[in-house]
Order: sequence, then C-alpha cells, then structure tokens
Amino acid sequence: MTHPPVTPRRPLTLRDVSEASGVSEMTVSRVLRNRGDVSDTTRKKVLLATKELGYVPNKIAGALASQRVNLVAVIIPSLSNLVFPEVLGGISRELEDTGLQPVVGVTNYSPEKEEAVLYEMLSWRPSGVILAGLEHTAAARLMMESAGIPIVEIMDVDGPGVDSVVGISHRRAGLHMAEAIVAAGYRRIGFLGTKMPEDHRARKRLEGFEEGLGAAGLTLVDREFYQGGSALLKGREMTESILTRNPDLDFLYYSNDMIGAGGLLWCLEKGIDVPGKLGLAGFNGLEFLDGLPRQLATMDACRREIGQRAAEIVAGRSHSGLIGGEVIELQPILQPGDTIRKA
Repeated sequence: MTHPPVTPRRPLTLRDVSEASGVSEMTVSRVLRNRGDVSDTTRKKVLLATKELGYVPNKIAGALASQRVNLVAVIIPSLSNLVFPEVLGGISRELEDTGLQPVVGVTNYSPEKEEAVLYEMLSWRPSGVILAGLEHTAAARLMMESAGIPIVEIMDVDGPGVDSVVGISHRRAGLHMAEAIVAAGYRRIGFLGTKMPEDHRARKRLEGFEEGLGAAGLTLVDREFYQGGSALLKGREMTESILTRNPDLDFLYYSNDMIGAGGLLWCLEKGIDVPGKLGLAGFNGLEFLDGLPRQLATMDACRREIGQRAAEIVAGRSHSGLIGGEVIELQPILQPGDTIRKA
C-alpha cells in the first residue's frame, strides 16, 4: 500500500524563527547558543517560536558544507525487549554499504523522553530518522515535520504517519488471533499483558482481539495487567494469579512471547493439559521459543524485515521509487505451534 509522492519538506532556518518571534536572526542565535545579553521576555518569545515551529538548532552549522552527517537516528522504546535488537539488525544490515551509520536512542516508552532524544539527535542533522510507533508529543511531531529529511515510523500502520511508515496492523493481528482461537473451540478466554497507556501497539492488538471475540458473541472473561518490562517470571506469576481467580478459563492470550513462555512453563510444571484443557498464545514470534519444551503459539511480527525496509527508504533504495509518504504494511504470520488445538 502506498501514498502519492509528497512535496519534499524544506528544513527550517534561523530566519523562520526570527520572523515568527519578531526578533533578529542574531538574537535568535544568541538565545539558542545561550550566549550574550538577552532579556527574559525575548528569550521566552524565541523559545516559544522554536517550539511552535518544531525548529531544532543545528549543532554542526558551519562545520560541514553539506550540513548533514552520515548518521541515521534510530529511536526505540527499549533495548531489553527482544523485539528491537532484531529490528536494529535489519537496519544495520541494510545500511552496511551505504556509508550511513545508525545511532540508537532509547525512550523507555516515555513520550517526553522520546521528544528529548529526538531533539538531541536532530540537532546533529542526521541523514534520516527511524523511530518506533506513530504516537508522539505535538512538539516531537512538529520537529519531524520540519526536519527536511526522510522520517520513517516503524512497527505500526494503524494511524497517520509524519512521512513514511513501515510496520504491521496490530489491530488486524489481534483480530486474526481471536479468529483462530474461536475456530479452535475455545470460549472462556483471558488476556495477560502490560498496562497500556504508552504501549500503543499492545493496546491496538487487544482492541482487535476483543473485536474478533465480539464478532463470535464472546467477551474476555478476565484480564491480568502488570507494569514494567516483559519477563518469564512475570508470566509465571500472572498465569498463576489469573487461573487462581478463574480456574475454568480455557485460553490465555499474552501480549508478548516472554510472558507467554513463562505462563507455558508454569502450566507444564502444574501438569495442566496444554492445549486440551487450556490453550495459550503470545505475540512476536521470537526465536527463543524454539528452545521451550513445547512450541508456544505466536504471531511473527516481521521485525527484521521492518528494519530492512525502513533503512531502504532512508538510504533512497525504496522498491516503489517514491520519495516520502510511503506506507508499507507487512503481514504477520500466525504460528499455531503446540498450544492451540487443531481446529
């Protein structure tokens, strides 16, 4: 799926800030470099104008004739989540012979931290930006819209992008998982995952999952949420908690493979018949699942390919030939493993 080509964006300059704030370019420069005598009123006017415009000062101005460095800013929410190292691997591999070098910033799922990391990285005038997700602060979105370089938002296509987008539909992924579970005859279903004020992709999967259950006349019987990173121990604890509360559940859908694997290990230890009495499924299709005593059902999230396709766009190697405004939706593949009954 593609959008029509868009007009290339012009990078903002000191003149734009000068005109917006009503002060000279020299004064704007002093404020942004924190040099010289500038009144508090003038300083506030300049800083407000930069925020409203999405202007980021250029830390390499005058140092390079091109005003660009051969860096690609890659901004992700976590390094501990096993999903993102594979994305980074795809980016790094695709950029190997381009002369471009990825530089990574981590946000810990905080929109404010993402805004700060983006500001710092854009100030070095990279050749492109790749960042996870479609939800950002208004200031972060303005900075990207005004950067004048390729911007690629990755992992998700359920929403409008700033420029180019590469990912999967998490709503459809959740919907398809629900359809597979219902087709296998499961009816009393629980969901286990992180609280989702900031993990928008997990939220969209749950929304799609509930839509799929609703189409079959079902609703979630119970939910178990947690805060913090994914871990096997959390999966074990959450599984014990939800099954103690609702022992007649016949399926557990986990928001990711890590907690799903912890749940599977707990069930096997307790002698629970999986998938006969209780079915299980995770999400992401992580390679470590191959080492479990039983293959957890999951869905491949196309992580490495997402990284590769995003890097192609930044490097000007897009298959479509478009310059900006490209949307690439990849299709996740359901892997039923050994924890869903054969329909």
